[in-house]
Amino acid sequence: MPAYLIVHAERRGDDTVLEDPDLRLELTADWATFHDGDGVCFAVPRERVSSILRVDEEQEPADQRPAPQKE
Repeated sequence: MPAYLIVHAERRGDDTVLEDPDLRLELTADWATFHDGDGVCFAVPRERVSSILRVDEEQEPADQRPAPQKE
């Protein structure tokens, strides 16, 4: 499930974690906007953000068999 840690520029310990199965990040020159299945769910001015890190665990592919060998 996509999850993002938003580290605010003014480090006051109030960083934000967003997590949603349909979460998508859109970056523009002025805004970091997060969308889910219903539309915009969170927006923050980029000048107020120190960093945005994707922190979810990567999903393992369902098929873990090795690739076939070429003969």
